[in-house]
Amino acid sequence: MTATKTLRIGVDVGGTNTDGVILDPARASEPDKGILASHKAPTTANPGRGIAHALAALFARAQPPVRPEQVASVSIGTTHFVNAVVERDPARLSKVAVLRLCGPFAKHATPCIDWPADMRDLVLGYHARLQGGLEVDGHLIADIDPAEICAQCAVIRECGIRSVVVGGVFSPIDTVERQEERAAEIVQAEIPGCDVVLSKQVANLGFIERENAAILNASILSFARRTIRSFQEPVRALGLKCPVFITQNDGSILSGEMASKLPIRTFSSGPTNSMRGAAFLVQGELDENIMVVDIGGTTTDVGLLLANGFPRQQAAYSDLAGVRMNFSCPDIKSIGLGGGSIVRHNGSMTVGPDSVGYKLTEEALVFGGKTLTATDCTAVADPSLELGQRGLAEGAVTETEISQFKAIVTHKLEKIIDKMKTSPDDLPVLLVGGGAIIAPDQLKGASRVMKPKYAEVANAVGAAMARVSAVVDTVKSTESKTAEQLLDEICSDAIERTVDAGALRSTVKVVEKESFPLQEKYIEQKTRFIVRAAGDCDFARAHLGSMQAVEEQISEMDNNMDEYEKSTRPTSDRTAEKKEVDISTYRPHVRNRVWYVSETDVEWIATGCYILGTGGGGSPYAHMVRLRQMIRDGAVVRVVSPDDLPDDAQVGCGGGAGSPTVGIEKLEGDAMLQAQEALYKVCPDRRATHMISVEIGGGNGLQSMVLGASGPGGMDLPAVDGDWMGRALPTKWQTTPVVFNERSPSGRPSR
Repeated sequence: MTATKTLRIGVDVGGTNTDGVILDPARASEPDKGILASHKAPTTANPGRGIAHALAALFARAQPPVRPEQVASVSIGTTHFVNAVVERDPARLSKVAVLRLCGPFAKHATPCIDWPADMRDLVLGYHARLQGGLEVDGHLIADIDPAEICAQCAVIRECGIRSVVVGGVFSPIDTVERQEERAAEIVQAEIPGCDVVLSKQVANLGFIERENAAILNASILSFARRTIRSFQEPVRALGLKCPVFITQNDGSILSGEMASKLPIRTFSSGPTNSMRGAAFLVQGELDENIMVVDIGGTTTDVGLLLANGFPRQQAAYSDLAGVRMNFSCPDIKSIGLGGGSIVRHNGSMTVGPDSVGYKLTEEALVFGGKTLTATDCTAVADPSLELGQRGLAEGAVTETEISQFKAIVTHKLEKIIDKMKTSPDDLPVLLVGGGAIIAPDQLKGASRVMKPKYAEVANAVGAAMARVSAVVDTVKSTESKTAEQLLDEICSDAIERTVDAGALRSTVKVVEKESFPLQEKYIEQKTRFIVRAAGDCDFARAHLGSMQAVEEQISEMDNNMDEYEKSTRPTSDRTAEKKEVDISTYRPHVRNRVWYVSETDVEWIATGCYILGTGGGGSPYAHMVRLRQMIRDGAVVRVVSPDDLPDDAQVGCGGGAGSPTVGIEKLEGDAMLQAQEALYKVCPDRRATHMISVEIGGGNGLQSMVLGASGPGGMDLPAVDGDWMGRALPTKWQTTPVVFNERSPSGRPSR
């Protein structure tokens, strides 16, 4: 073996274990898939020390021996950033100020309006609405006002906040005005040294979700820089003169410098690494979609790996710690089943969802502990497995109970696999992870079940083999060019962005491309394009500059590793989750035939509006969170039956018309209420006594309750349990009163 830089090291720092591999891609066709060494050990409190131990162990075990100068890259996957959010750790999350470039829009859906209260209180420090924003066609809503931004920066300085998010309406398609960029330059000049996150750099179309992602990203920036520095130090200490990459959600890599700016892109890298690592371990054997089942110590994560080598992404939105976002994230379902799952057999047997987790080697029976776990039952069932001292667990379960255990595990896995499938056809199932030993060799819904060699470190393999990628998500006009011509141009742009990100040009290919024509009635000749390209890293262009850049960013921070270790320990238990409502026993509050709508009712009604809209009317989400907040602020929302309307009732309505794509960006202000007030100036004797929804589809299905709510922003009127046109329809003449040509006694059409 020569000293040419050809080897790759992959490390995955999980909550329970830190895994690592040294891999030679040139030997991937060999039985060992080019894996020269592997390592698995409990994760340490200080991730840098854990990585140092893993790297040292890998070099000690490598056969043939490996020298540092042979290593081309070190790629690291981590759960540290996402754990900081899930654990709601104030030592790792910073206060954030949010500046919205939105003009008159987004007045009621304030930043973090849909967050759990404790998360919002922990992270959101200040917010303001400013001039700015674009229309869907790229024209200005309004230009930014530098003086206005400077004034807000003075307030932010007074608050002592050092992390700022700048978000503009339709900013992802803003390539000309560069409003977010220009605003950021002003903020950085007014608050030297602060962190500024542009929403367009974090996520795509969908204002609330993009802003949420940007806020979380800004909140963990300081912690991310320190963590990435702790990753890079052991690499340098071992004499590895190669770039350090961080794996991101879609299975590709980020430089250390970019990851320190966009740590949110790493939140779901763990499951993605496992999926891509699993595919690498069976390369040449499968060329179709693959279901990957990653069984750890506490949970089982299941995802679908597409034939293009990348995980299937979530269709719309992701949810983390109660925060809804729309950044690229693999579609993963998890269940409480793992090697450390606690097994109980008093009368009826249960397996999990609670687990001994990382204490498996201390608490499981086969390791001398006192807790019966899934690993113990597996050891008793299969004497060929080398799992601790099998004899310590033999008397704890009978053969009948072992059969019950196997049936429960099988049922849980088959159920979650069935949920992830998009067709009834059987798919290959790959079992990976340290807990894969508890799974059976056959499963319903699986054309074959495979447990490849090195499956226990598949996540580290995935990290080592991660590629470089880039995504273009934009709206273009088809007025002068066809959709096919535009798609070709955008594919070329995606390829160039991938090369700029560090990919070897000859290996870059477009792996995903989609186009969505926007509704022509509202927006003529507009199409949304989403293109993803990927390629292998060009190590000849990779350099160590990212390490220096990160170190410069943290030059003023504490360099003491012991102090760092203290700061990464959770200092409070803030993991409270929303209490689930039992739908079988829940009853709405109805008094004297009037339904007083609750938060729970609003959420369920919104879901129904989305389904009944059958794609029309757009997403009701922004309207739902506004109405829910009104209720939280004390508003009363009443709904009455049409049967209870008096003969002289004046039933008004209000609604919006337009493309759903516009609705997810230009969040509603006071236009609906202002329209009602303008109407009654013209018809003062025709004031409404009740409100009804113009249609049940999408956001319009909630407008009768928004307008009818008591308090600021509402008219304090009962909403009628009905609507004028059923599912979403595009024109006013399709409403019920017009269809039936109903007229009032005066001869005027009824409203």
